[in-house]
Amino acid sequence: MTRKIIIDSDPGIDDAVALTMALFDPRLEVLAITATAGTVTAEQATANVGAIISALDPPRYPRFGKASPPEDAAVIDDRFLNGKSGLGNFEVSANARQHLPPSEKVMAELLRANPGEVTIVCLGPLTNLGRLCQRDPSVLQLADKVVISGGAYRNAGNASPVAEFNLHFDPIAAADVFASPTTKSLVPLDVTERISFGVDLLEALPAKYTRAGNLLSQTVPHAFRMSHQRLGRELLPLMDATTIAAVLEPELFDWTEMAGKVETQGVLTCGMTVFDRRLRPEWQTNMEVALKADVEGVKGLILRSLKYAGQHT
Repeated sequence: MTRKIIIDSDPGIDDAVALTMALFDPRLEVLAITATAGTVTAEQATANVGAIISALDPPRYPRFGKASPPEDAAVIDDRFLNGKSGLGNFEVSANARQHLPPSEKVMAELLRANPGEVTIVCLGPLTNLGRLCQRDPSVLQLADKVVISGGAYRNAGNASPVAEFNLHFDPIAAADVFASPTTKSLVPLDVTERISFGVDLLEALPAKYTRAGNLLSQTVPHAFRMSHQRLGRELLPLMDATTIAAVLEPELFDWTEMAGKVETQGVLTCGMTVFDRRLRPEWQTNMEVALKADVEGVKGLILRSLKYAGQHT
């Protein structure tokens, strides 16, 4: 039985890997890919989602939602690691599709049509879900669960000393989603930073003559170069691909029920995930958090998924 999902994404090279996995896995039915600003601007994110779908030409085309800028967007992005378009050397048309419905509208329509059946997988900032929380909170409760790539438990942040990028970008939306009564699973930096690959990953990518290989061969090498040049890292974590792995095989992760909130006020801590770890917690448990994972098992799953995508493109 396939699992119905909506992927909310701000592509991003890592997102391109994750979308390649999800669009060809027979265990998943990707109902929609909704764009959100984050790694790139809202307009570029919309164009990138369209470009990835067109390049991969999956057997079932998902619906497509247009990103809108958050009202209080952070003045940050990840283009210094992902390239000007966000997809490395992969060429993306500058013209985003016209007359697309907003991402949150696409989400709402699919949740109403499939109550209790859809998992929303958030690979970028939570702007679109935050809008649902504000405008029609009853709709988000129709989701089976929300799986979030973001936050940090004990790890340092990657957008500030304490905040992870996705939650730091739109902390108000993140705080609203954390406070919502939906079932939530958080895949934080504590896990995703550990699912990292060396340059031997490039040899394991699908052949360049496949559609999946053509896309990944123009994106992933760029991420390795920039990670080495800008951060001095030899290993590349695939955070969003790890989150897709958590949807596909959650048993590879150790989950702990926790009570978490997102800081929205602090000058130094804005976007930080804060968990009630007191001996006598006073906050109500509101999510499960992946604190550990079978690293080799997750890496193997990612590689198998990419190989499968190559075989079917």
